Amino acid sequence: MAIATTNPTHLTSLRVNGARLWKSLMDLAQIGATQKGGVCRLALTELDGRGRDLFVQWAREAGCSVRVDAIGNIFARRAGRDNDLPPVMTGSHIDTQPTGGKFDGNYGVLAGLEVVRSLNEAGIETEAPLEVVVWTNEEGSRFVPVMMGSGVFVGAFTLEHALAQRDAQGVSVGEALAAIGYGGAESPALPVGAYFEAHIEQGPVLEANDRVIGVVLGALGQRWYDVEVQGMEAHAGPTPMALRRDALLAASELVAEVNSIALERAPHARATVGSLEVFPNSRNVIPGRVRMSVDLRAADGAMLLDMDAALRLACERVSLARGLTIGVQEVVYFSPQLFAPKLVDGIRSTAAELGYSAMDVISGAGHDAVYLARLAPTAMVFVPCADGISHNEIEDARPEHLEAGCNVLLLAMLRSAGVTA
Repeated sequence: MAIATTNPTHLTSLRVNGARLWKSLMDLAQIGATQKGGVCRLALTELDGRGRDLFVQWAREAGCSVRVDAIGNIFARRAGRDNDLPPVMTGSHIDTQPTGGKFDGNYGVLAGLEVVRSLNEAGIETEAPLEVVVWTNEEGSRFVPVMMGSGVFVGAFTLEHALAQRDAQGVSVGEALAAIGYGGAESPALPVGAYFEAHIEQGPVLEANDRVIGVVLGALGQRWYDVEVQGMEAHAGPTPMALRRDALLAASELVAEVNSIALERAPHARATVGSLEVFPNSRNVIPGRVRMSVDLRAADGAMLLDMDAALRLACERVSLARGLTIGVQEVVYFSPQLFAPKLVDGIRSTAAELGYSAMDVISGAGHDAVYLARLAPTAMVFVPCADGISHNEIEDARPEHLEAGCNVLLLAMLRSAGVTA
């Protein structure tokens, strides 16, 4: 791990250039800009390639060396005094949802770049090198699995598996990387001294509590399911209500059950049905089959397992009551992930030192930091977003909040990387 040291007195007044950070965010947002003020820059498209090119240009102008690994992750390195030490990393992603915003992921990347630029201007050399990382295909909008680049980096799945994945048009990840010029050399994951990720909260908690900094304790674990309710389609007129095997009626009861599973385990449980596919989807036919998604999240493994059992029990109960069958298949599992207590404490104390209001939070979303925490001490810094809205073209954040989060990131990274003075 990189040397950890207390910042010398002359560093406590060091701050980033908030106006420059904001301008960088707005400039990057022009690539894939939408009419509603958002961004559509899907992973490994031509627009993503242009966004990557701009980041690489900025990183090199800031004196960084740049390398690209075989899954397309970009690493911009600012040399340290002792480059044999593992780097202190920060970063996120620049791919977006189809109707994404300017800040999700992009803020974490450009906050890292602003840290480098600010250190350059202050003439500060760190003991360990610093790296700003752009992770490939975090969103999973075009290719699955989500958080692909960081997942390959930590060994959650193989490079071969990731490169072989195809989008809806049949284009593979490997083909898409080659097309935009970001199919790098295969290289094993190097040791990482520490990893930090700055991000908008993507929820309403900080704003509702009038706090500027979210000290992220960890991320909720996730279990995703495909559920199929199989009944019997029949004519809507001649079939009496009591004799129906209505798959949609059963599915609607299951939606309510799923909601109750989380409400009964507040405050850090989540349960969502995000999609329903009804067959035959005809006005005067009783639905015979419904396919639905279920997304369960919780802060600890025991609760998530309990929620899994509750879901299966609910399916059994509805199935028996309605005289039909319900199949449940788990398709995704992420275990709950706590971040490194020492780094989390550092984020908290740094926010206090800088005079920013702060509170402890749990991330309800997945982030590349969740994978990096398997490999290295990891922490996240959250800042508010307007009305808690994200994955939406109207996603917004205040410049002063983004600057504050970047200032916390700067000093937290310095404490992990060490300084020569």
